[in-house]
Amino acid sequence: MLNDEHVELRKSVEEFAREVVAPVIGDYYERCEFPYDIVRRMGAMGLFGLPVPEEYGGMGGDYFALCLALEELARVDSSVAITLEAAVSLGEMPILRFGTDAQKQRWLPKMAAGEVLGAFGLTEPGGGSDVPGGMRTTAVLDGGEWVINGSKAFITNSGTDITGVVAVAAITGRREEGKPEISTILVPSGTPGFTVSKKYSKVGWSASDTRELSFAECRVPEENLLGERGRGYAQFLQTLDEGRVAIAALSVGLAQGCVDESLRYARERRAFGQEIGRYQAMQFKIADMEARVHTARLAYYHAAERMLAGLPFKKEAAIAKLVSSDAAMDNARDATQIFGGYGFMNEFPVGRFYRDAKILEIGEGTSEVQRMLIARELGLPA
Repeated sequence: MLNDEHVELRKSVEEFAREVVAPVIGDYYERCEFPYDIVRRMGAMGLFGLPVPEEYGGMGGDYFALCLALEELARVDSSVAITLEAAVSLGEMPILRFGTDAQKQRWLPKMAAGEVLGAFGLTEPGGGSDVPGGMRTTAVLDGGEWVINGSKAFITNSGTDITGVVAVAAITGRREEGKPEISTILVPSGTPGFTVSKKYSKVGWSASDTRELSFAECRVPEENLLGERGRGYAQFLQTLDEGRVAIAALSVGLAQGCVDESLRYARERRAFGQEIGRYQAMQFKIADMEARVHTARLAYYHAAERMLAGLPFKKEAAIAKLVSSDAAMDNARDATQIFGGYGFMNEFPVGRFYRDAKILEIGEGTSEVQRMLIARELGLPA
């Protein structure tokens, strides 16, 4: 499935992750500091513009190229990888897929260059996976402006110094049957009435930006509507299907990083007179880890292949996300066990991998939601 351009991209990102990210990311992680310098260099490489057409300042590649980049970054660090994933699949892709030409011209060139980050405002404090039923944020037209009130939770890239815009899902009316009409509205950073809370104190992803947002009589022009009115939820579902393939790739990267570190440690660490890699118990554990990575990678490759071919891929994306996040969590646990006490130290990559892995079973659709989607795609009753 990898063409020459994909192979070259993978190699360049692997080198970048190893030579630029790995030596410094532990310090960023320890300080819970956003790595602006790394993000700037990723922008210069064109990573933020991988699936964006050249006419909007991008690289003109495909979504699979983004997935390959995410996998290689996550082999070293997930905070950097999720910053890229959220900026592209959740920030840029909705504008690329559903935006007007004016919206694309305004935002995409700066986003593709990594000069501006976009965010995706869907989840609410009391909503979680129940997006339509739990949504309380509203937007009402008044004198040619949308007036937005409400709040969003767990929003990545929403409060950095280079965050430019947040796509906000809001109730813009009621349908005849009483169900909410959900639309998407672009809210630029700094808009009066738009407040960004302080960073969350998180278990993992400590070098990424995640915050709660609130909107109080926040006014933006009517033309900031993204896509068709009342189609916001459908747009976000499509965005999430694509994003799940990207998160699967990130999960595979973390799982592969666990294998990489465990292999190295098994050859260096000696116990009872020999390298621990000589013990069958250790060999079997690492073999299981490699098998999980291999299976998960095939799953996300298959989902990406169907997506790029224009074929239905909802089930395949859910399978890839479920299998890959499980692989990441299982491999992080096993790698930590292999490292023993050192695996519990944040200065070692596997300690950070262990902290970062759990959110992969939660973000962009929990594992339970993925099972629900798979069941529905198999024709079982909703």
